[in-house]
Order: sequence, then structure tokens, then C-alpha cells
Amino acid sequence: MAELVFYEKSGCVGNLKQQSLLRSQGIEFVIRDLLSEPWSAERLRRYFADKPVAEWFNTTAPAVRSGDLPIDDLSEAEALAMMVSNPILIRRPLLKLGELRQSGFVPGAVLEALGVELVPSERLQECPMQEEGSIPCEGLG
Repeated sequence: MAELVFYEKSGCVGNLKQQSLLRSQGIEFVIRDLLSEPWSAERLRRYFADKPVAEWFNTTAPAVRSGDLPIDDLSEAEALAMMVSNPILIRRPLLKLGELRQSGFVPGAVLEALGVELVPSERLQECPMQEEGSIPCEGLG
């Protein structure tokens, strides 16, 4: 089987929980830093498949969470340009398995190909640092 690449934000509690689930299901992967990866718009676009542009974004990124960035009004080109220059805006994780790509730890091409079983009650796509009383991460996104 092809190598699974897991693009994370280092220190992200949510990404750590997602990685733990993969390991518990016997899935090996290579971790890469989403924020330091030299993205291009063309390369990044493949991860979003046919999702609406607003679903490409990390909704806990400060500019998105505050409403300063109107993600519902952006074109694909505008969104990709913003994400290439500011990768904290990218919905995490990005997953790559051979020619398959996906964004987010949700049902999608990569997780389905791996046979990953997601349990909705585990809330693995949500940022645990956004819960009541939690201290947000520096540069949260």
C-alpha cells in the first residue's frame, strides 16, 4: 500500500487525537508540518475535491472565527491564494495516500481507502481547545 502522509499543525491536540486513532487501527503514517510545507495553489487544490470553498477553511483560524474573513464569498482562486500565503487557514489535517487526497478528519477518499472507522461521538474534527474553559493555542487554527 502507498505511504500515508498526515499534514498537521505541530502541537495541535486534535491532530494528536486523530493520529492516535490511526495508530489504534494499525495504520502507519508519515507526519509533515502543514504550516512549513511549500504549498502551491495547484497542489493544494487537489485536497478539497468537490467540497464548497467555505469547507476548505479551518473554522478555528482567528481570521475565520472572528468573521474578518468572509469565506462564503471567496472564489477558489482567492481562497487558494490566501491559504498558500497563510496555511493556518487550511482545514486540517491534509491526508495523502498515493493519488488520493482529502482535507479534514471526516469520511473521504483517503480514510475510506484505509478502512478507518470514525465514531461521531469522538468529535475528532473539532478543536478540543475551543471547549468552554480551555486555553486556546497560540496562533490557533
